Amino acid sequence: MAAGWQDVVRDAAAVREAAAVAVDAALLAGVLMRTGEQPHASDVVNYAPFTLLPSAVPRALFEQAYAVQQDFNLLVDAISQNKEFLEKTLASTIKVDDFTARLFRIYLQVLEEGLAQTVFLGINRSDYMFDCGLEGTAALRQIEINTIAASFGGLTSRTADVHRLVLKVLGKTEEASRLLPNNPAKGLASGIAKAWELYGSQRAVVMFLVEDVQRNIFDQRCVENELWNRNIRVVRRRFRDVFEQGSLDASRRLFVDGQEVAVVYYREGYVPQVYDQQNWEARLLLERSRAVKCPDIATQLAGTKKVQQELSRPGTLEKLLPGHPEAIARIRATFAGLYSLDEVRPHSWGQGLLLSWKGFMCWFCWPGNNLYGEELREVLEKIKDSPERTSYILMDKIKPQPALNYLLRAHSPLQVSECISELGIFGVYVRQGRELVLNEAAGHLLRTKAVEHADGGVAAGVAVLDTPYLV
Repeated sequence: MAAGWQDVVRDAAAVREAAAVAVDAALLAGVLMRTGEQPHASDVVNYAPFTLLPSAVPRALFEQAYAVQQDFNLLVDAISQNKEFLEKTLASTIKVDDFTARLFRIYLQVLEEGLAQTVFLGINRSDYMFDCGLEGTAALRQIEINTIAASFGGLTSRTADVHRLVLKVLGKTEEASRLLPNNPAKGLASGIAKAWELYGSQRAVVMFLVEDVQRNIFDQRCVENELWNRNIRVVRRRFRDVFEQGSLDASRRLFVDGQEVAVVYYREGYVPQVYDQQNWEARLLLERSRAVKCPDIATQLAGTKKVQQELSRPGTLEKLLPGHPEAIARIRATFAGLYSLDEVRPHSWGQGLLLSWKGFMCWFCWPGNNLYGEELREVLEKIKDSPERTSYILMDKIKPQPALNYLLRAHSPLQVSECISELGIFGVYVRQGRELVLNEAAGHLLRTKAVEHADGGVAAGVAVLDTPYLV
């Protein structure tokens, strides 16, 4: 916590007044989510959870995260074009994880048929935590890179204004002026608009592929409205709609409900639970089309934890990004220790991993499936003799420095918590054929949660939206 906040955190009266102002400001600013009780209705909404105070972030690490984002954009794009690398890296995962296998089969089928898509759009978010070493010096450590449906670029565009007002109410006008402007929604929309332009049809629409339950619709609307402001038509459809109403013409142009689709922006499709046979068929139809997919299936595969682990091997980055030694150095500086369980002999676990499990966190092959603590120990014991272990990645446990803050949630008591934060940097790139025509860092997202919660994001109800206060 920045030193200037300590006087506020313990002032109960000031906190209550600031919290009331903050909630109203969030509602006024549109920092909103649909409620769990009525997830399909926008006439009953509440504020998305957020911190009362902005959280301290080391300026040097914040700037480091921004500086490396274009490098990560280059890397993800390079991986998506490297069939040999994806095939080799995911070989063991495909054997035990049906979801990865199904995606990979579609990927190969589309390659065999020949790509109709000529414009490629990547929207990703690279997430980091601040690891405090033995000497107390913080280091930037990448947790994961999300290459599909990276969310909260919209709501976080509006959160800084709320925190700016809160600081003013608390008599910290100078500190309020130091909060950085941040508008990922505009940056993401710029990438989508560029891809739409390069597709080359003024009549074609941008299609947001969305979930059946859309509690986080306002986050998406922020990006959507930016596109409408550019006179780009936007439609919202589900996999089911694509299956029932989608078709390709002889040139493999995609039509859904009679409208040509220039860009498919996925806010769905990243977990196996959403796929039944009809949805798999819809996904194949989309991938075979000429439409710009964000992401295309190769880019989605590039975001797996198995790929992240392979990138940490000596020499891998050099093969993927030849001629970019400075970018490689910046990327490598963010890596935490990553280890593959399929390279550890099960009979040695009792001497090594199972005795030292407290020093690790564990990931399934897809981001967002984290294991820690006792749950990690139980899973390691369960899978040590199973081929399933090839789907898991071990990562050195990151130890961030906690700070005091208040986490504002609807219908929850106002109480101070020890918190840790995770910084995400949004990246956008567009490639036409072999030429990269856009490569940008599009903004940032800070999420904060109480230390007792090992895992979980804002949509899961664990983390809350935050704003970085650079120190």
